[in-house]
Amino acid sequence: MSIGGNMVSTAGLLLVALASVCGRVAAERQLVYATVLFRHGDRSPVKAYPTDPYKEDAWPQGFGQLTQEGMRQHYELGQFLRTRYKNFLNESYHRHEVLVRSTDYDRTLMSAEANLAGLYPPKGRQMFRPGLKWQPIPVHTVPQSEERLLSFPLGDCPRYKQLMNETEHTAEFLNVTTAYQDFMELLKSKTALKNVSVKTVWSVFDTLFCESCHNMSAPDWVTADVMDRLTFLNDFGLQFLFGVHQQQQKSRLQGGLLLGEIVKNLTKMAVPDPNQQLKLMMLSAHDTTVAALQASLNVFNGKQPPYASCHIIELYREENGATSVSMFFRNDTSVNPYPLQLPGCALDCPLEDFVRITKPFISDDRDKECQLSSPRLDTKVIVILALSFCLLLAFVVICLLCRFSVCRHKKSIGHHEINQED
Repeated sequence: MSIGGNMVSTAGLLLVALASVCGRVAAERQLVYATVLFRHGDRSPVKAYPTDPYKEDAWPQGFGQLTQEGMRQHYELGQFLRTRYKNFLNESYHRHEVLVRSTDYDRTLMSAEANLAGLYPPKGRQMFRPGLKWQPIPVHTVPQSEERLLSFPLGDCPRYKQLMNETEHTAEFLNVTTAYQDFMELLKSKTALKNVSVKTVWSVFDTLFCESCHNMSAPDWVTADVMDRLTFLNDFGLQFLFGVHQQQQKSRLQGGLLLGEIVKNLTKMAVPDPNQQLKLMMLSAHDTTVAALQASLNVFNGKQPPYASCHIIELYREENGATSVSMFFRNDTSVNPYPLQLPGCALDCPLEDFVRITKPFISDDRDKECQLSSPRLDTKVIVILALSFCLLLAFVVICLLCRFSVCRHKKSIGHHEINQED
């Protein structure tokens, strides 16, 4: 009994000590600022393949639109964020605390609005109509033609196009193309698409996946094996865009734009400022946006981010004034977000290390890096050409001087003869 009593007593002391340590850690580390980037919710297909029995009129709002399920997914994500940041954000909406930006697509704008409905249900005087637990909150955007922060890959970069062409000639890409050549032919015959390749097969997967999510019957040729193959190729298509070959260079021209903005904001928020009220940056975008950012952070798992998945970046201030960055990825609503560890740093990464490690993936002059470098002339050739030009210039000058001298001499003789005749 004494041994058991001692064990219980010891266990109790350990629990008290652990609680004390946890309490000190919680007190020492204070959340300062957070950025959340999420994919839109469930949507209808972007388009249908020629033999698809379900055309655009099969979807209430047409192609590429957020569904009611997508709205529910983001309302739930908003509720999750409310719980996560209940001691960080005001319970009621405060316009200086949160800034929301979205790409200019119906599905991302509506996802942001559904998310905010879960994050900020109005209470008290914020309710403008009795019984309506919703309030309008601004969501900012720019035209699609001007979007350079949340929509990837951007098509305005010749160097990126060159890298993509190089990627198509890598062993990994060629091996996948060869291994799935017969499968591509099958898809061509079944879908009546003229062009099916590793780069375009995602559209077939997308259509079939969206239809399966809404319990629409699949054609007989769409077996479990076919969907497995399509899933692999769809994931590989994302890897192809942002990795496989020269991932760092691709990141500098694509996802590094967003990463650079996030790092700039983290650095700014790390400086104590009593006038700074912004606490949360919300970004509503696409699967390619999440993949591009994670590739630039070197934490992309190679899988398509699911609907309403959320990449969280949080800035903390320690009791001694030091700041650190923690990242999480929420791609499964049944479990807590997964911690993401930046390669080369701790889970709670000191801000200065976070900035240093991510710097190679961020371009200082992206427009300049996007230009294709012109072939450089050999140094000897340049010297020879320069000397030749100088000699030619000297020869021309000498010829002009000689011609001018002769002309003057002739004029002098002519005037003298005239004077003699006079």
